[in-house]
Amino acid sequence: MKRLSFAFALLAAGLSLSPLAASAQQTGATRAIQPTASAAERDLRSFVDWVSEKMDKAETGARREWPRMMADFDRQSQRLDKVTDSLSVQSRREYSAQKARYQAWSKEQQRLEAQARQPETAQQTQNRLLNEQVNISRARATDLPTLYEHLLAYTREHRRQWTPQDWASASEVLTRLNTRYEQVRQQLSLEERLQVRSLQGEFRTLETARATKEYLGDK
Repeated sequence: MKRLSFAFALLAAGLSLSPLAASAQQTGATRAIQPTASAAERDLRSFVDWVSEKMDKAETGARREWPRMMADFDRQSQRLDKVTDSLSVQSRREYSAQKARYQAWSKEQQRLEAQARQPETAQQTQNRLLNEQVNISRARATDLPTLYEHLLAYTREHRRQWTPQDWASASEVLTRLNTRYEQVRQQLSLEERLQVRSLQGEFRTLETARATKEYLGDK
């Protein structure tokens, strides 16, 4: 009887310890996962900072460092691709957005580099800025708001990487649009004229901000 009582006591003690053991195992597993997640988040922060730094570089500097920059991008993105499951949902979205942001920027850099080797004609530049081929001097009045919007959309997206020559080309296209607008504006509704005025003002504001930044940078 004593032996049976002792055996039951050992069994009860073992059962009472099982939840503690399971808890300890779970805690250990959590600790094993946590450093990986934290490391992935740190890698993401470094990647975001790196993208912002490279996109703020001067164009000539970016082109000189192009091979190394592409190698750095590939290295960092490949490392993050392997641990995306360790990132939060918000961090995964940010990572995707930063990759897309850098890839769009790098595509524009490649275009600028190709342009430097073989400059565009004035018509080719206009077609790129307006996202279509058009003879502005013969454009219909109803087409002008869309043409202005195309010019501003391109300016908003690429202005941070533009050289003074890029700004001069865009300003020339705007001048041609303005000339045609003055010829046909009476054919537009009040709402369309207000839209055009707003887009004209936005371009000049962005252009002035760029000039101010360059002026302060020279001080």
